[in-house]
Amino acid sequence: MKRGLLILIEGLDRTGKTTQTTLLFEKLKPNAKLIKFPDRTTCIGQLIDKYLTENDFELPDQSVHLLFSANRWELSQELQRYLLAGKHVVMDRYVYSGIAYSSAKETSGMDLEWCLRPDKGLIKPDLLFFLLNEDPSDTSSRRGFGNERYETLQFQDKVKDQFFNVFRALENYPKPNDRLRVLNVANCSIEKVAQEIWSIVQEKLAKEPPSEFTFF
Repeated sequence: MKRGLLILIEGLDRTGKTTQTTLLFEKLKPNAKLIKFPDRTTCIGQLIDKYLTENDFELPDQSVHLLFSANRWELSQELQRYLLAGKHVVMDRYVYSGIAYSSAKETSGMDLEWCLRPDKGLIKPDLLFFLLNEDPSDTSSRRGFGNERYETLQFQDKVKDQFFNVFRALENYPKPNDRLRVLNVANCSIEKVAQEIWSIVQEKLAKEPPSEFTFF
């Protein structure tokens, strides 16, 4: 049986990732599974949720990073089973977010190499979309911005820089890459972004599916 594709949508907070992953999932159903990180339904995910939503709940930055990584590992075998069964998996956030957000804290010793280490061995996506919004006023005006710990414009700007550092390190950005697509979504309609994503996914689906996994 041909394995399914792992399609990941990344981006800063409130850039439309959840909307676009849901729309793509709906297009690929019934042969698809939707996974969102952090998965707040697990024991580890509940700790992460508490950390993100309660400002008085403090943890060392290293511990937080390892919790996010452990949350991804919790679903790693399930993810592989879905793909091997021929299902496409649409994912909202993954390893790239984990590294970018943690390294943006500029904590001593938490460089890109340190942040990647706990995720070594996880499956790499077949397609990676990064939703880039260069208009800060557009991002900050979106519903819910500021409700969670990392949602300040100053920190999000640092995260954006780190995302591109991660892409340089892991995807050889900005050289042409079959995996990574950077989409500028500033002031774009939901429908326009969804159509651009779907067009790229259709091209990928038309090709011979990869027979093996690649790993971080």
